[in-house]
Amino acid sequence: MKTMSFIQAADDALAQAMAENPNIIVFGEDIPLLRRDLLVRFGQKRVRGTPISESAFLGAGVAAAMAGLRPVVEMYMVDFLGVCMDALLNHASKIEAFSGGKWTTPVVVRAPCGGGYGDGGQHEQSLWGMLAHIPGLTVIVPSTPADAGGLMLAALKHNGPVIILEHKLLSKTWLEILGSGARETVQFDIPDDGTKGEVPQKWDPIHIGEAALRREGRDVTIVSLGVSVHRALDAAKKLEAEGISVGVLDLRTVSPLDKKTICKEVKKTGRLLVVDEDYETFGLSGELSAVVLEAGITCKYARVCTQTTIPYNRKLEDQVLPNVERICASVRQLMK
Repeated sequence: MKTMSFIQAADDALAQAMAENPNIIVFGEDIPLLRRDLLVRFGQKRVRGTPISESAFLGAGVAAAMAGLRPVVEMYMVDFLGVCMDALLNHASKIEAFSGGKWTTPVVVRAPCGGGYGDGGQHEQSLWGMLAHIPGLTVIVPSTPADAGGLMLAALKHNGPVIILEHKLLSKTWLEILGSGARETVQFDIPDDGTKGEVPQKWDPIHIGEAALRREGRDVTIVSLGVSVHRALDAAKKLEAEGISVGVLDLRTVSPLDKKTICKEVKKTGRLLVVDEDYETFGLSGELSAVVLEAGITCKYARVCTQTTIPYNRKLEDQVLPNVERICASVRQLMK
């Protein structure tokens, strides 16, 4: 095994796929800089920078996918999908269904997401719940370098539109940007694990829609994704000292959901805590409760989510986003 950072792993898997398939192209804002290793290896025809016009280049990505290419379109942040949602909501997600399977749109959209560094509610959202709400979209949220690479490869082999959301606090590249200049004195709540980890010598796709049990537990099941998986693991270690056994299930994909594994783990403990950095109302946390109840499982339930617009002020932001303290408090309440 070798060790890579989160973004290195995703890019390495992408490079492997590009070497095997000449139809894979990459474009987006600042891509010649952000993916300079890919640019050097594959050239300007396959690795392209674009003007700052999300509607134009995501729309071009959908059209390119229909024409036979496999584009990887990079958004600077997931928040900016709000500018070009029409391409996903009304086109990429529906073309296969409307054409009776005659047309497909194998476009992969990469987008950094998440907060915890003081950039305000227009730059720190997660939005996987909103995206997964749209039929036809596959939504992936890896939490480790190994998953970032394996799920990237799976996305590139998938015949429909895939959104890959990469949390900024797991990205060495983003941490270097966020910690520069006036932010040198800012402390980020970065998990010990996640930004770097072991990866395979050669990438194989990870099956889309399979959750990963990161920790066994008898008393409470925490279901989470992205950087919050590492928060949950940190909380589980602290709670173990109090005699509480906490299991942590990493969803890895929001759409499709691994309902079978979710129900299996919750049935075992009888307590479910959803830790979700996305918005609480009408989102993933409510969907997971419905999945469990519809399976006929009775359990105690709680959730730790982002409840309102993310404040710009760092101290207020810390109160809004999920953190280890909020997770521990919710687990203790479930145990009463």
